[in-house]
Amino acid sequence: MNIDNRSKSNIQPLARAIGLAVAMTSSATLAETALEEVVVTGQLRAAGQFDTPTSVSVLDASAIETRGATNLEQLLNLAPNVNFSSGASRGRFVQIRGIGERSQFIDPVNPSVGLIVDGIDFTGLGLAASTLDMQQVEILRGPQGTVYGANALAGLVSMTSHAPTAENYTKVSAEAARYGSHTLSAVTSGPLSEQLGYRFAVQNQQSDGYVHNRYLNRKDTNNIDETVARGKLRYQASDDLQLDFTLLYLDADNGYDAFSFDNSRNTLSDQPGWDRQQTLAGAVSTTWSGSPLFTVKSVLSAASSDTEYGYDEDWTYVGFHPWEYSSTDNYQRERDNLSADVRLVSTDESRLFGGSTDWVAGVYLRTEEEGLERNASFTSQFDTDNAALYGQLNTALGARVELITGLRLEQRRADYSDNLQVANRNDESLWGGNITLQFSATDSTMLYGTLSRGYKAGGVNGRIISASANNPAIGEDTYLFDTESMLNYELGIKGDWLENRLQAQLAAFYQDRSDVQAKQSIFNPDDFSFDDYLTNAAGGYSSGIEAEFQFQASEALQLFATFGWLNAEFDDFVTAAHVDARDDSTGEALPPVNLDGRDLAHAPNYQFFTGAEYALSSNLTARVELEGKDDFYFSNSHNEKSTAYELVNAKLTYREDRWHVSLWGRNLTDELVYTRGFYFSNQFGNNPANGYAPEAYYQLGEPRTAGISGSYTF
Repeated sequence: MNIDNRSKSNIQPLARAIGLAVAMTSSATLAETALEEVVVTGQLRAAGQFDTPTSVSVLDASAIETRGATNLEQLLNLAPNVNFSSGASRGRFVQIRGIGERSQFIDPVNPSVGLIVDGIDFTGLGLAASTLDMQQVEILRGPQGTVYGANALAGLVSMTSHAPTAENYTKVSAEAARYGSHTLSAVTSGPLSEQLGYRFAVQNQQSDGYVHNRYLNRKDTNNIDETVARGKLRYQASDDLQLDFTLLYLDADNGYDAFSFDNSRNTLSDQPGWDRQQTLAGAVSTTWSGSPLFTVKSVLSAASSDTEYGYDEDWTYVGFHPWEYSSTDNYQRERDNLSADVRLVSTDESRLFGGSTDWVAGVYLRTEEEGLERNASFTSQFDTDNAALYGQLNTALGARVELITGLRLEQRRADYSDNLQVANRNDESLWGGNITLQFSATDSTMLYGTLSRGYKAGGVNGRIISASANNPAIGEDTYLFDTESMLNYELGIKGDWLENRLQAQLAAFYQDRSDVQAKQSIFNPDDFSFDDYLTNAAGGYSSGIEAEFQFQASEALQLFATFGWLNAEFDDFVTAAHVDARDDSTGEALPPVNLDGRDLAHAPNYQFFTGAEYALSSNLTARVELEGKDDFYFSNSHNEKSTAYELVNAKLTYREDRWHVSLWGRNLTDELVYTRGFYFSNQFGNNPANGYAPEAYYQLGEPRTAGISGSYTF
């Protein structure tokens, strides 16, 4: 990895923070305070975080509350080598280790990062990732080819909300902040009978956003307006049978008005857009332990979501300039999915091979229908059916060594059709798995090495991109793209030491990708539009390191840090040449671009999060955080980059038995952060005032903001 002087200076704050942590550690007084270990549930067998042989970040309810997060996007910077892209009201698209989608317009998407909320599949629907009453968020890095399959090539995000409580519990929370932000939420839980318990949570969040539309003289065109309700029932039917019912409702009516000609937070659009989603979803989870040979665990889930995404394409108003054009773009999607996962988990009596091997065997079924309407002129239908068999063996090779082997066989059928007479059926047989060797060096130290394989289904690019005089290289050969696969090699160490006051994990990985699915974008001068399509690069690879630690330095002081280093590149990938791509100064046609060895889009070389929390008294706690990220390419089709940044956050919390109140601030130095970027080339920008000259445009992240929050428990 090449690091210039500026990048070195960006790493210095992390080095200083770690140096401070080491200095404080050496002088800390040993305390009786121990850190708690959380349980990872996103694997086939639940296990403690430091007994799980994979790179995983677990953010519990305390971390979510401390962060003040209401959506998954506000947590992602806490996990190493995890990034996200906006281009909407929230960062709906996640990248893990440099792999993941960054947007979706016309074409159907086969996601690289799965999203599961209480057993319900919300992959590709990031607005549903509300943290309301969430018990924990697990971010599993690397292919989850055994656990989840086709939609988890890069990793998986699993979110689990709190279960009903045995005792009555009620909590109300409120928050107010800059930019007209306010949030109200309530949670109530308790028993309805000896066998039946309930939990219900509801939240409404509203914010004007931090964009000022000067043409309309409004400060709420990029607003947030979201209502979430979640209900749970737990029925203990017998000693052997437990049923859990979950129901989720989401109504998001957010604005989308983010881009301006001068890359500021002052827009001029006369028809600002929106980012809407209505979802009704539910799940039934069953655990039956009535057999001496196995436990049956099953999840049946269903979700129905209507989304609408639109924006002012010209970013200005009629009358701005004599050369102007006026246009809007709008995408309405209806998505319905149904999934069932049934697995058998062995007991002590059914272990194999002389009692040395635990086993899991399961079957997974999923069907999804997605209908799109764009601008009332283009319609498409994309239906997928997945069926999989999977299994895992955990074999004890000795007192401290365990061999874990997993395999998943999946059959996938995808049907696509649109009103431009494109129709395609794609049937694929896919497989993934893992081989892991786990070594418990001591009671508190675990080492592991793993080889895993993930996959991502092929597909169709959708509407016909016809070959023409302007686009001679774009023809029928671009309709289809092939399946992508990846081998992941990973070594790691995890443990908790010093009487559970120090918890740490470190992982090093190398990923070898074949037939990498890469998005390309071309300008079509026939109608002044940009056409996106997926193609296959020959390959790609990524390598990196992920580290996390927490240290209870004393009874009053806790230190924490995460760090990710990543080198993710294309291998032997040359973009297609099109005569409409021209040099901005000479007007001559540009040759194909060789991306061999270039970093992938949204794959910063480093990122970090570190800080300290100190109890000033038995009631008052202060917390300070520093988070940072290297620059990264916005796209694989141009060379525009974000800028590296460091953000400073702080929080002061006062707690009594039943209530707490916090004063907090984020991005206290008002750092400029870019969350999405485009480069308009090919002799066509977006600003008529400068003759539509090619130039870059950016969506800006959250500026300095501050607020007050609190809660009361009955």
